Amino acid sequence: MSKPNLHVAIAILLHQNKVLAGWRTAQQHQGNKHEFPGGKVEAGETPVEACRREVFEEVGIGLHDWHAFDFIRHEYDDVIVNLHLFHAAVPDQLLNEIQQPWTWYSRDQLLDLNFPKANTAMLKRLYWPHQIKISDDLAALQQLSGQQLLYWRVEADQQHAIALAGCEIDHLSRLIVNIELWKQLNSIQQQGIGAIHLKQPQLLQLKKGELKTGWRYIAACHDLASALHAQSIGCDAILLSPVLATATHPEASPLGWEQFELIARQLQIPAFALGGMRQELLIEAQQHHAYGIAGMRFL
Repeated sequence: MSKPNLHVAIAILLHQNKVLAGWRTAQQHQGNKHEFPGGKVEAGETPVEACRREVFEEVGIGLHDWHAFDFIRHEYDDVIVNLHLFHAAVPDQLLNEIQQPWTWYSRDQLLDLNFPKANTAMLKRLYWPHQIKISDDLAALQQLSGQQLLYWRVEADQQHAIALAGCEIDHLSRLIVNIELWKQLNSIQQQGIGAIHLKQPQLLQLKKGELKTGWRYIAACHDLASALHAQSIGCDAILLSPVLATATHPEASPLGWEQFELIARQLQIPAFALGGMRQELLIEAQQHHAYGIAGMRFL
């Protein structure tokens, strides 16, 4: 006998570096586990319509600006579920309308919650280590700690694409490459890459709906307008720079911590502080609403 084949819409709701999650009762499928808001796609509904409806019914808020996040097909012993995932930012004015028992969790806390196995891929995408090393040396990938990613900042040429062929797939998950280099990789390598980087000019050329669904994007931003644009088209995180004066770009006027925080507090996605960073500045950066830090010299 064939298994039931269900289509389910799932909402990833974001606010100030936190994600909304709840708890499945024992009577539900995959009960006694944490869950994201969502439910079955009804006849005549598109997945995003189902997502919007479920969030209004379960969470109590109406959101209209949704981004396609991913599609996951998972087969359990008793059922096949097709998860249509969407993400949306929750503004401050709607926070008091969220119903109990939904709770905001930091991205670090999500890793310790008991979610169904079908959610493993989305949890991996939502979590970001708090430090990003920037280097043109691919060997630095072998030296990363558990709290670091590597942005391999090199030219998007065939030579560098070939160099990635020597990397183990497991290592690629901790690597960030620019979108132009990512396009030159084969499909297996593309799927293994941890995040796709967008320079600010590349970012500003994109509109909502043009990012590929299922991939994680981090955009370089230098002001509030570009940061808000990154969020509005569905980017997962930003690198905001320069925060402090840097030796590599002495001509650039630094934002300073006050301006950095002013921008970061208007975002619902992680903002990494870049420019003049040292490892001991991580706590100070987080006190100014940074999710983490990024740099070339200190990691």
